[in-house]
Amino acid sequence: MLLAPALAACGSGGSSTGSTGASSSSSSSSSSSSDSATGSSTSSSSASSSAPKPSGTITVYNAQHEGLTKEWVDGFTKATGVKVVMRNGDDTEMANQIVAEGAKSPADVFLTENSPSMSLVENKGLFAKIDPATLAQVPADYRPGTGMWTGIGARSTVFVYNKSKLKPNQMPASIMDLAKPEWKGRWGASPSGADFQAIVSAMLQLKGKDATLAWLKAMQTNVKTYKGNTSVLKAVNAGQVDGGVIFHYYYFGDQAKNGGANSNNVGSYYFKKQDPGAFVSVSGGGVLKSSKNPVAAQAFVKYITSKAGQEVLKNGTSFEYPVGSGVTPNAKLVPLAELQAPKVDPATLNGPEVVNLMQEAGLL
Repeated sequence: MLLAPALAACGSGGSSTGSTGASSSSSSSSSSSSDSATGSSTSSSSASSSAPKPSGTITVYNAQHEGLTKEWVDGFTKATGVKVVMRNGDDTEMANQIVAEGAKSPADVFLTENSPSMSLVENKGLFAKIDPATLAQVPADYRPGTGMWTGIGARSTVFVYNKSKLKPNQMPASIMDLAKPEWKGRWGASPSGADFQAIVSAMLQLKGKDATLAWLKAMQTNVKTYKGNTSVLKAVNAGQVDGGVIFHYYYFGDQAKNGGANSNNVGSYYFKKQDPGAFVSVSGGGVLKSSKNPVAAQAFVKYITSKAGQEVLKNGTSFEYPVGSGVTPNAKLVPLAELQAPKVDPATLNGPEVVNLMQEAGLL
């Protein structure tokens, strides 16, 4: 079963949605080349001088933020000489395209913002297993137990609120509380986006189908819907709603890039306590079984999870969490260990079932 298209997976400033035109990226001085493409300093001992060296060209179906992936591509090309062609779209668009293309897909690597689209491709048997040395760079909490793809970054669910309308002691204790009548018309979300659907996927795993469907039906009554997380942030900032459910990095990105124009009136509340609202969504990277250049494809995913690749997350403007090679996050972010996120195997998140439930609830 294919996922329904996500109309606004990233909000404004996310990956280029709806575009599958190819663009070629080459070397750049913006990324460190201190680590080789086939391993970081944390895993160099696993490298073998007899291992084949990456060469040639690979095609990446990219559903991550386009600017972020280009930084990875530039660093990888500088380190290896491998050329990378990027085809940009959103999570569900790219996953559906890979499934439709099957063994004839020209993609060598698939990158996503959220893991349900990775699971869709994995469940169709279209991924090759990730090299063990690459998996070793990423803690088990941030990759699927199957080893068919790996986490490359992460983002936390957050309840953003208008500081003139809500005080810290007035926050919902759980994301589940947003279904209560007292929250009617007071919170916003982007239900058509892959980001929000990933959050609901975690709720489905943690709370079950009946509780999730009941929450979605109550949400249909209570929520004000927007197209994209940036629109939710703007609405909260303007006082159109008291709060909204988005991922954490939209706030930090606006502060850094726009001087807080869309977020100066906004606070960020983290649910913690293993609540479904404390879900940390894993961004994924996988190598297609049909890749014509598997050596370079595996090396690219290894580079992203190496120290050099993960420092792009720490030092850049994406404000996503690094998950590999022991790299700490940007100092402005709440440390991952303090988020008290629930344990969720990203391989088990069921995107198609979430779409079905959201359609039944009248949200899609």
